[in-house]
Amino acid sequence: MTADELISIIRAGLPCEHIGLEGDGRHWYATIVSPEFEGKRPIQRHQRVYATLGSRMQTDEVHALSMKTFTPAEWAAQGGAR
Repeated sequence: MTADELISIIRAGLPCEHIGLEGDGRHWYATIVSPEFEGKRPIQRHQRVYATLGSRMQTDEVHALSMKTFTPAEWAAQGGAR
C-alpha cells in the first residue's frame, strides 16, 4: 500500500483537516487532525481511525500504524507542528 492510498482510505471514512504520513509501506506513522476527535479519549480516537481501515489491519495490508491524533483546536495549540 502506498502513502497516498492509505491517506485516501482514512479521508474516505473520517473527516480530516490534516493527515501527515510517513512509512515504508508496512509500518506507518501518522498525524491525524479531525473534528470527530472532540471529546474522545486517545484510545477512542485510534479505534475510530482503525475502523476506517477495516479488514486492512487484519489482513496485514497495513502491518502497523502508529498515530498522533488531534482535534483542530489541539492542532492549532501545537502550532500545526508535526
